Amino acid sequence: MKILITTQRDFVAQRFDLTAEVVIANVENGQLVGKPRAIIMDRPSAEDLCNMIMEENIAIVICGGIEDRHYQFLTWKKIRVIDFIIGDYETALQQAIAGKLHPGDLLPLSRSDLSL
Repeated sequence: MKILITTQRDFVAQRFDLTAEVVIANVENGQLVGKPRAIIMDRPSAEDLCNMIMEENIAIVICGGIEDRHYQFLTWKKIRVIDFIIGDYETALQQAIAGKLHPGDLLPLSRSDLSL
């Protein structure tokens, strides 16, 4: 399965419709396969992002806030959306792989985050 995370630098992006950066990770049997790939889009666009999600056969989307119409579209297409996530995307990915990430989770800061 593929997991897509909307990102802004090292964190989950605050808004789905304003993100231009995503990370896509392949997961098989509960393990990360290879290195996640980062994609920088030409411009922020929720519609382009939804198209990318469909083209890449994404199973799970991890994001911050998302408009209801995009949420409804993705869930109608049988894509699991874990929204309102606050924290760094690597922790979010690890939690999702472990099955421990839920909508609205506020992820703990790591030591490296404290130096920002």
